[in-house]
Amino acid sequence: MVFHSDYPAVPVVDLPIHDAVLGRAAEFGDTVALVDAADGATLTYAQLDGFTRKIAAGLAESGLRKGDVLALHSPNTIAYPAVFYGATRAGASVTTVHPLSTPEEFAKQLRDSAARWIVTVSPLLEVARRAAELAGGVEEVFVCDSADGHRSVLDMLATTAPVPDVAIDPGEDVAVLPYSSGTTASPKGVMLTHRSIATNLAQLYPVLPMGPGDRILAVLPFFHIYGLTALMNAPLSHGATVVVLPRFDLDQFLTAIETHRITGLYVAPPIVLALAKHPAVAGHDLSSLRYIVSAAAPLDAALAQACSRRLDLPPVMQAYGMTELSPGTHVTPLDGPGSPPGAVGKLLPNTEMRILSLTEPGKELGAGEEGEVALRGPQVMKGYLGRPDETAAMIDAEGWVHTGDVGRVDENGWLFVVDRVKELIKYKGYQVAPADLEALLLTHEEIADAAVIGVYDAEGNEIPKAYVVRQPSADGLTEEDVMAYVAERVAPYKKVRRVEFTTQVPRAASGKILRRELRVRERKSDSV
Repeated sequence: MVFHSDYPAVPVVDLPIHDAVLGRAAEFGDTVALVDAADGATLTYAQLDGFTRKIAAGLAESGLRKGDVLALHSPNTIAYPAVFYGATRAGASVTTVHPLSTPEEFAKQLRDSAARWIVTVSPLLEVARRAAELAGGVEEVFVCDSADGHRSVLDMLATTAPVPDVAIDPGEDVAVLPYSSGTTASPKGVMLTHRSIATNLAQLYPVLPMGPGDRILAVLPFFHIYGLTALMNAPLSHGATVVVLPRFDLDQFLTAIETHRITGLYVAPPIVLALAKHPAVAGHDLSSLRYIVSAAAPLDAALAQACSRRLDLPPVMQAYGMTELSPGTHVTPLDGPGSPPGAVGKLLPNTEMRILSLTEPGKELGAGEEGEVALRGPQVMKGYLGRPDETAAMIDAEGWVHTGDVGRVDENGWLFVVDRVKELIKYKGYQVAPADLEALLLTHEEIADAAVIGVYDAEGNEIPKAYVVRQPSADGLTEEDVMAYVAERVAPYKKVRRVEFTTQVPRAASGKILRRELRVRERKSDSV
């Protein structure tokens, strides 16, 4: 059967994302849009809109044209939204880059996306410059702040060049190109159109409304589609104030909630854990909080309840989605009776769902039955950049996205995600592709074979664990050696955090690693 949303349909938003978000900037005027939690600097809605237009003019004056790709390589700052919307207003697609990427990882994304422009910050400049050298084809590297030998977007605020008048087709033109591993493979560029991400904002608003007076803490990164949607696009489209943190530090996080009287938190499970258990929480006044939403990774029901009890808040709400879905498909409504423990939410407006049998291809299941979650709606991506075969494997001929997650729906429409078919590891909400780590491990001269799966640590985080077969002459290779080898070559969130030596990696006749067997082995060892 096909499951439908309980909510009335919303109109598809056929606007460029900068207009969908900042179209009411004049109405909000002197309302503070963005606050830098570190130094207290602010931008009003009028300033943000004006800066966005100046940056668009400056980028166009520099040679950026419609269809170009601009790589935005920065932690969260109050300049990030202005650069993002300035680039889209100038006609560019923005590929968002993890600020902890190595030069090699960054260069791979630059090559794949054909990015011709980079905007970074001075502390990350050397990485960006090296990535540009490795990738080739980059016209210019700008900074958001200041650095010798590089132009700053701040200089663009003084330009007298006209704001470019670019014709954008919201349903076809790509606004943002985040990179996602999909279900199993290496990261791919996810083509999200102006229409898909703008419409997803309209789908979210009935269940998670925001407006003037709401104060949202942006601690999750804007480069990730969760942060981009929930912490940047959504609040700025409705007049809320976004307080920006460049990274998660518990003391800074708690101080920001207290100082800026934050009303809503959008977080991942590790932050819920800290709020539930860390002793530092008791030293701060968090009474301004009205709600917490957790997404990006599974949240233990008992942990959610412990957090709510400690902070004297309504139950922690969950949301569900994926980069390929702009990203939201399910949310626990802000104004409602609450969800059953462990549920990730109900379908957003305009969104349909099927639960497909894992043993009988194509068979649809009903309420209470477990199967693969498939979704369809206007928020579905245009496809993977330059990968038609992988797009076709993800989105079937009828437009259904096969998520790789195993779930069930109760009789009231609540979705429970219980397992996954896909092999992707989600470390604190960040995607880690096992195949990438396996390929890297096999470059070590003392490793004969390797497999990587996700396991859980004592705090409930999914972490990468490597099963490693030593070369016959490599008896001296240690777990620490393996972890250090990987750590030197990947961003910190991708590090292998456990190693087990084995005599053989289980493989199918085709050579495919049988990760399911390794997961069974892991569960047996945990139960001993």
